Amino acid sequence: MLPGMSARTIQITDSLYDYLLDVCVQEPPVLRKLRETTASMPMAGMQISPEQGHFMALLVELLGAKRAIEVGVFTGYSSLVTARALPADGKLVACDVSDEWTSIGRPFWQEAGVASKIDLRLGPALATLDALLAKGEKGQYDFAFIDADKTNYDGYYERCLQLLRTGGLIAIDNALWSGRVADPAVQDADTVAIRALNQKIAKDVRVSSSMVTIGDGLLLARKR
Repeated sequence: MLPGMSARTIQITDSLYDYLLDVCVQEPPVLRKLRETTASMPMAGMQISPEQGHFMALLVELLGAKRAIEVGVFTGYSSLVTARALPADGKLVACDVSDEWTSIGRPFWQEAGVASKIDLRLGPALATLDALLAKGEKGQYDFAFIDADKTNYDGYYERCLQLLRTGGLIAIDNALWSGRVADPAVQDADTVAIRALNQKIAKDVRVSSSMVTIGDGLLLARKR
């Protein structure tokens, strides 16, 4: 095959990845500092990559989003990415169960001047999303990012789909799960849950979907 032609996604070597970050990812210092702080901690692998954050910010801007939901905050990098992309009067409802992990990100939210946009809800996310629906907020959100416990992914998806307006977008992290979803021998609960949701969304007539091979796989579902 001739250079510049490809019938499939090219392999990202270390040098090509460095080029990608250098040319295509504008990561403000506050985001870089939070990412580097997280990298030194246990479970740092739960952090999204900078190129994924950059892509998600573009999606938020393209949607003209003003109201967003995040299920799974961790240390707050994705929250910061989303909040920075929202307009001054935008709001992000950020759901997590850990005060310990989310407290790491809060000073960075303050430093970036977006803390007022982030409504952090500590507690089981299913309960938080159910409370939003009970308040009559169905169809009131533009964007949702799901990156939490995998066995509850389907529940998060169904609730976020209700909360989104027509044309709103759900982004679901870890859709490729380090390749385990493609190995039928892998049958742990997390892998089975991700695999099932991938298959469900592919056939879901309520959405238009696409899987992007960025980070650990990002599944996008636009509400019809």
